[in-house]
Amino acid sequence: MDTKTDSSTQQTLGEETAKPNIRNILPILPKQPGVYIFKDSRGRVIYVGKAQSLRDRVKSYFQKNDSVNYVNHPISFFTDKISSVDYIVTDNEVEALMLESNLIKKNRPKYNVSLKDDKSYPYIAITENEKFPRVFMTRNRNLKGAKYFGPYTNVKPVKEILGALRKIFQLRDCKKS
Repeated sequence: MDTKTDSSTQQTLGEETAKPNIRNILPILPKQPGVYIFKDSRGRVIYVGKAQSLRDRVKSYFQKNDSVNYVNHPISFFTDKISSVDYIVTDNEVEALMLESNLIKKNRPKYNVSLKDDKSYPYIAITENEKFPRVFMTRNRNLKGAKYFGPYTNVKPVKEILGALRKIFQLRDCKKS
């Protein structure tokens, strides 16, 4: 993973609403998956996000767009507080998802709400070392003898998948006793 921070490249991007030092980094951000970290003027982490394309995602925070009412856009209330952008390139989106979760839990940024709690992303687990294997949702990947699928960003599809698997394959829905 590569970690980078602001550059001093002198370029502007037309109608961008970003501060000059942010505008400088936008054109040089990689179009690879990763995690971006917004910091305030004191260097405090205020937001952490993940992206398929770091450049496109970070740029989207600062571009005026006629199809979006910028003033009422969910992120517009904190973009003026962003003083610098750091980023970490990852090999894939799943790695970015996990890194984002860990960084949010570590830094507890002011504007990240959904992952500040101690929850982590859900997985589907299948036990392999039991006479009657269990299939269940878990947020913990420490169970030995289980195979894990995920992570998923939302619990609802996990529950739907588990329900379908249990119905189709008549799997048990009980805890190990």
